[in-house]
Amino acid sequence: MNERPIRVALIDDHTLFRKGLAELLEQRGAIKVAGIAGNGEEGMQLVMTSMPDVVITDLNMPPHGGLAFIRALRAKGWQGPVLVLTVSDAEEDLASALNAGAQGYLLKDMEPDDVVDAVQRAVRGETVVAPAMTLKLVNLLQSGGPTTKDDALSQLTAREREILEYLAKGLSNKAIARALDISHDTVKLHVRHILAKLNLTSRVEAAVFAVERKVLKNR
Repeated sequence: MNERPIRVALIDDHTLFRKGLAELLEQRGAIKVAGIAGNGEEGMQLVMTSMPDVVITDLNMPPHGGLAFIRALRAKGWQGPVLVLTVSDAEEDLASALNAGAQGYLLKDMEPDDVVDAVQRAVRGETVVAPAMTLKLVNLLQSGGPTTKDDALSQLTAREREILEYLAKGLSNKAIARALDISHDTVKLHVRHILAKLNLTSRVEAAVFAVERKVLKNR
């Protein structure tokens, strides 16, 4: 039996781009576009009414921009993946998007098949960053002071280090809860503690931090 298509909401102020992207994604068969919107206010209404599996949003769009839209979504309690799809490969924009609550950062010059792959991985709980942005993400982590973060790593409990390993593997909170036989809420609490102790702002940063410092072990 075929799995149902992943439902995606597209928010972008360029009409031709969002309609073209919608057609390209649906041609792949694995994705169904739940709706399209041209700004954050329309996007909020679209997400809250259609409840898609993934939200894809532009970064620069009137009147308040994609960052404000992402923050508003998170403030509403929406926990699904939010992926930024933008022309900007600036490190500061990457940092701002992750700080706002984005789970991924994609570039508009990516091949449609690569965007589909990123959406599928995001639904599985993985973090997704365009290959061209990977080194910039590492730079962001390093600029935060590796010595300070290495010291903070020693402050993690055994359980927190275990959960950090799973974050590095791209597992969602629910998947981690099943793997460790603990509640989803307990995992969420541990993740918050991990981010606070390591002075990080997102699961993406935590995952890269873990890989960079070889926290990940073979299980």
